[in-house]
Amino acid sequence: MNDQEIMDNAGRLAATGVRRLKPESAKIFEGAFSMVHCVIAPNEHYRGVFAVLMFPISNPDRYVSLRYTDDEDKIREVGVIENLNEFSADVQNLLRKSMHKHYYEQIISHVHEVRCEFGLLFFDVTTQQGRREFVMPWRHDRAEDYGANGKVLLDALDNRYIIPDVDHLPANDRNRFTSFIYW
Repeated sequence: MNDQEIMDNAGRLAATGVRRLKPESAKIFEGAFSMVHCVIAPNEHYRGVFAVLMFPISNPDRYVSLRYTDDEDKIREVGVIENLNEFSADVQNLLRKSMHKHYYEQIISHVHEVRCEFGLLFFDVTTQQGRREFVMPWRHDRAEDYGANGKVLLDALDNRYIIPDVDHLPANDRNRFTSFIYW
């Protein structure tokens, strides 16, 4: 995303009435029971805040929506952080920890087997958590681009498996993978 697109998006964001959260106007911190709190100067205090990525694949550090559950058990939005990197390292770590609870991602380092049956792809892979198997519908919308040369695979339960760079897979693993995911 170039600077002009970012400015256009910021204008659209402001036009919709979405509150933009900046370090100078929003204090985000960890409170009791490891819950995230957000104070909007001077009087608005939100407890039990959680972070959701608006564009988790294309912009993992941009457009972070902070949300909370109100007294009527409805999820409401506090506002949107346009660029997480504008905040301190402590706040970034706190919000990434919150997002990690919402996004179950595993990084694939090896592809042992991929087979297709009944329109489903059956994967046997190694991730940072060890060897895993998962099933994914064989459709183009279940394998999305990730960065310049990576892929995000969404399994049948919408869990995310990431290959940061397909070219960095061992040659045999890459061939197994690209035999089925070639787009």
